[in-house]
Amino acid sequence: MKIDKLPQEFVQAQPILATLEQAGYEAYFVGGSVRDTLLGAPIHDVDIASSAFPEEVKTLFNRTVDTGIQHGTVMVLDHGEGYEITTFRTESTYTDFRRPDSVTFVRSLSEDLKRRDFTINALAMRHDGEVVDLFDGLSDMKNGIIRAVGDAETRFTEDALRMMRALRFSAQLGFRIADDTRQALRDLAPNLTKIAVERIRVEFEKMLMGFNAAESLKLALDDGVINYLPGEPLKIWDNIIQHLATHQPADAFAVWSLVLVETDLTSSQINRFLRNWKLSRETIVTVMTVVPLARQIDKVSTFDLYQSLPYKKTLFELLTMLGVSNGTIGQIRHIIDMLPITNSSELAIQGGDLIREGVMTPGPKLGQCLKKIEYAVVNGDLQNTRESLIQYAKEQVNDDN
Repeated sequence: MKIDKLPQEFVQAQPILATLEQAGYEAYFVGGSVRDTLLGAPIHDVDIASSAFPEEVKTLFNRTVDTGIQHGTVMVLDHGEGYEITTFRTESTYTDFRRPDSVTFVRSLSEDLKRRDFTINALAMRHDGEVVDLFDGLSDMKNGIIRAVGDAETRFTEDALRMMRALRFSAQLGFRIADDTRQALRDLAPNLTKIAVERIRVEFEKMLMGFNAAESLKLALDDGVINYLPGEPLKIWDNIIQHLATHQPADAFAVWSLVLVETDLTSSQINRFLRNWKLSRETIVTVMTVVPLARQIDKVSTFDLYQSLPYKKTLFELLTMLGVSNGTIGQIRHIIDMLPITNSSELAIQGGDLIREGVMTPGPKLGQCLKKIEYAVVNGDLQNTRESLIQYAKEQVNDDN
């Protein structure tokens, strides 16, 4: 098969392949960029594989960086964009279930491709768009199948994360996992406990953001994969699957909010769960802000919504995924739209103003007074004007005396 009109990303990289080929080496576009082009999806990274060994690559180009030379990868910067060229290679045993103990550089494309995870990712493409398919990846792509290259148990034993990648690709592409590949996933799922949490988290988040996330999560639940993921066991996966059938989260904030909102976990338990998944502080703060609001959205106060303004995108996305009525969501939007301020810096006075006016002196009471002013303005009990706020502060001082 040949792709007649190559995307611009490949056209820009063609001089790299031309240089390698003119020097007598083989060179191909490989990996996700080839797959995504055939699927009509956006291309992210253009990867190149070549029969040239790293030192040979470096002699052909003026500007190179050893980004992973021990694994055969050199980045070439001669043509503006940086392109990674990786030497054809074979790999030894994977004693840690994540990376090969050693790699051996080879001159054979077939030897290189057969170590890859799935047939749809084991496609190569020449500079002119001719696709090289040694493992029936085009057929699997046409039929919507995720199939391991060669023996599935071997591929998953080499790198256990490939099991999560199978689920992720199934969710993103809507492909089914081949029977033998799924059986290996079922049998070897316990090996996921040997994989770094961060690596599992990336694949899990991408899986739940895929348009076929409900089916992939159900498969993970049915086949017991879910039991070997980080964090405490949850009992509400069926609920999450139902929500994912109609809406998928757009980002990691929404993923984790959806995962936790219908659990009975307390705030401290949610915090521990998220830390076990090694999430960023930003994600933890976002989830711990929106989950309590969504759990009691009918009782939420105006000031609660004001405090959650930095996280409103995630809140509204979560409410939509939970199937909250348009009427309720509209009311929440209206309350937010009508807020007189969006943060304390928009108050007509600040602490320095009260000090200069002789109303208050620096200290804890000044901060407490400003909080009361902020609360009153947000709730519509006090006009946000300089005169009104100073008068309110004076009344607070008199009450304290």
